[in-house]
Amino acid sequence: MAELSSVRLVVVDDDALVREGLRLILGGAPDIDVVGEAADGRDAIDVVMRERPDVVLMDIRMPRMDGLAATRRLHERGTSARIIVLTTFDTDEMVLVALREGAVGFLLKDTRPADIVAAVRRVALGEPTLSPSITGRLITMATRQVDDSRQRAARTLIARLTDRERQVALAVSEGLSNAEIAESLHLGLATVKTHVGSVFAKLEVTNRVQVARYVHDAGPEPGS
Repeated sequence: MAELSSVRLVVVDDDALVREGLRLILGGAPDIDVVGEAADGRDAIDVVMRERPDVVLMDIRMPRMDGLAATRRLHERGTSARIIVLTTFDTDEMVLVALREGAVGFLLKDTRPADIVAAVRRVALGEPTLSPSITGRLITMATRQVDDSRQRAARTLIARLTDRERQVALAVSEGLSNAEIAESLHLGLATVKTHVGSVFAKLEVTNRVQVARYVHDAGPEPGS
C-alpha cells in the first residue's frame, strides 16, 4: 500500500490538557497534520465531516455525546476516516462495543508518544492496530467463560483455515502487527496481508479482535 504524504488527524477528548498533549506529540511528527479537535462527540462529527481527516483519535467517555455514539454516526454518514479509540481501559468496558461501531484501533492514554505516532501511521495506511496488552484484556472481557457450544462453533470455523492461516490467526490473537507477523513467520508483508484477508473471510469477521476471540474460544487443538 502506498504511503501517505501526510496524515490528516482530528483529536477528540473532553480534557483540554489531553488534547494539547496529543497535539504536541503528533503535531511534532513531520508527516502528521493535526487539522482539528473537539471536546465531545457532537462537535467531533461536525469537525470530521468538515475537515475529512484520515484518522481520528476518539475518547470514549465525553459529555453530550460519547465516543461510541460519535463513531457510529460518523460511519452512518459514510466517513472514510479511520477511528482509533482512546481509553483508560480500567473503566471503559464499552471498548468491545466500539469494535462493532467501526473502530479500527485502540490506544491506552498512557501509551508512549512514539507508539502513538506509529499507531496513527499504521491506521492511516489501512492496518488496524491493537497493542498486545489491550488485545489480551479485550479477550479476557469477552471470553471469561467459554461453553462447549462456543468452543465447537469456534473450532468449526478455525478448521476452515490452512496450517499457515492458523499460524497467522494465532499471531493476530497475540496482538502482532502484519509487519511483526511477517518477521516471525519469515514471510513477505504482502503475503501476510493476503493470509490475514483470507482468515477474515473464512472466519467471517471484520477485525483482529474477533479473530483473537475465535482462537481463544477454540483453544488448543485436540491431542496437542
